[in-house]
Amino acid sequence: MSMNEKYHREPAPFWHPLTAGLLLGLVLLATFAITGHGLGATGFTTRLTAWIGMEIAPIATSANEYLGVMIEDGHPLSSWITWQVAGVAIGALLSAWFAGRIRLQMDGKILGGSQRPLTALAGGVLAGFGARIAAGCTSGMGLSGSATLSIAGFVFLVAFFGAGLLASRLFKTGKTSC
Repeated sequence: MSMNEKYHREPAPFWHPLTAGLLLGLVLLATFAITGHGLGATGFTTRLTAWIGMEIAPIATSANEYLGVMIEDGHPLSSWITWQVAGVAIGALLSAWFAGRIRLQMDGKILGGSQRPLTALAGGVLAGFGARIAAGCTSGMGLSGSATLSIAGFVFLVAFFGAGLLASRLFKTGKTSC
């Protein structure tokens, strides 16, 4: 086996969607049972903003009605959601590593190539802004909200998937493989 073959193996196949969905449901159930909270991620970015605000402008951050609440109990990053997001990031990295799926890739015919990082950043900022307005991200509002039979969770899922389908029709050209 050459050095090139050793480091460029075929990636492991993706899990079947039903298996992945059932396991995600079990993780969500375990999260509710163990922590008393559902899954979510954007609360971490808000807490990170509060922490950065305390380092840069502590008086303004403390006086802020939205961010000030997060620093009253001490360090804003000591919340359960910080550890959840850290665990998801580490787990995703390990999973991609073991599956042979770690690589730098900038694809897309309309918004790909050198434009890809900027469009991805802009999309992430818009998604994060929308998640704060909706009071939850796809995992918090969509999964946890729907699991608790929240009408807002179901409305969010319909809007999220509708927008995703519309965007895929507008921006995707040609066939691509996973």
